[in-house]
Amino acid sequence: MNTAEQALRRLELTVTRRLDGLLHGAHQGLLPGAGTEAGDSRVYVPGEDDVRRMDWAVTARTTIPHVRDLVADRELETWALVDLSPSMDFGTADTDKRDLVVAAVGAIGFLSSRLGDRFGAFVIHDEYVHRMPARTGRPALYGLLHSLMDAPRGRIVDDPPDLAEGIEILSASRRRRGMRVVVSDFLDARPDLDPDAERPWERPIRRLSARHQVLAVEIIDPRELELPDVGRVAFADPETGNVREVHLSPKVRQAYAEAAALQREGTRRALRRAGIAHLVLRTDRDWVFDVAQFILRQRRMSHLSPRRPT
Repeated sequence: MNTAEQALRRLELTVTRRLDGLLHGAHQGLLPGAGTEAGDSRVYVPGEDDVRRMDWAVTARTTIPHVRDLVADRELETWALVDLSPSMDFGTADTDKRDLVVAAVGAIGFLSSRLGDRFGAFVIHDEYVHRMPARTGRPALYGLLHSLMDAPRGRIVDDPPDLAEGIEILSASRRRRGMRVVVSDFLDARPDLDPDAERPWERPIRRLSARHQVLAVEIIDPRELELPDVGRVAFADPETGNVREVHLSPKVRQAYAEAAALQREGTRRALRRAGIAHLVLRTDRDWVFDVAQFILRQRRMSHLSPRRPT
């Protein structure tokens, strides 16, 4: 068994052991939705459950208020937009951003495949947005993840596709309702440090969310948030190849940290305005724990969300 195969088996085992238990039973995914199929009744919890889901027949029979849960639709299509641009070939902690991208896509894929959903991907790499067809089953998912792992490091190209273009392609290619996942660092070529400014990808992702459930997975390395006190350093822009030497004085490091915080806050606000679920994964943290916490938060909040038209 080669190294890539062993890595994928370890990833599947990690997801199965640490995340699969959260999805035991009903057909539920990362973003639990209202669905269309009636499920079981349970006791009404004041202040948490939506009264519109009250099961009046059971309530009358037991004299105790009950609500009826809805089971998510089956045999859905999950599509991921995977950012493998040069900025993802960076990492200073336990792993690099690209490896974390593969882990995130693998976790979503394994959780989707156990539910019988088809899983496919569009990959931003070099000057193209590559399409990997949606298929069911473990062998197809392994093939997709192998392709992501074996993809060459991103190279500098003229006029590469940006995240907004990738989202437009994802939105236009498959019209059937389902789940869409965007895995990226959400770094723009010319970042706007105004947190309230509209991001270049904001309108496309808002249009995408009008039809599908959308999850944004933001990949971050700690050195993108703050710089160490190491004196003079040569910085290379992976997207353009430009190199510049900078003396990391306390003033420079503080300005950098402030700008990075504004950039991240702008991403958070843009996704919130678009109504997108937002999962942050860092290369210096236990990503499985962060995914598990995200799933649990979404489950607790799902009853507060309005029912999506079907």
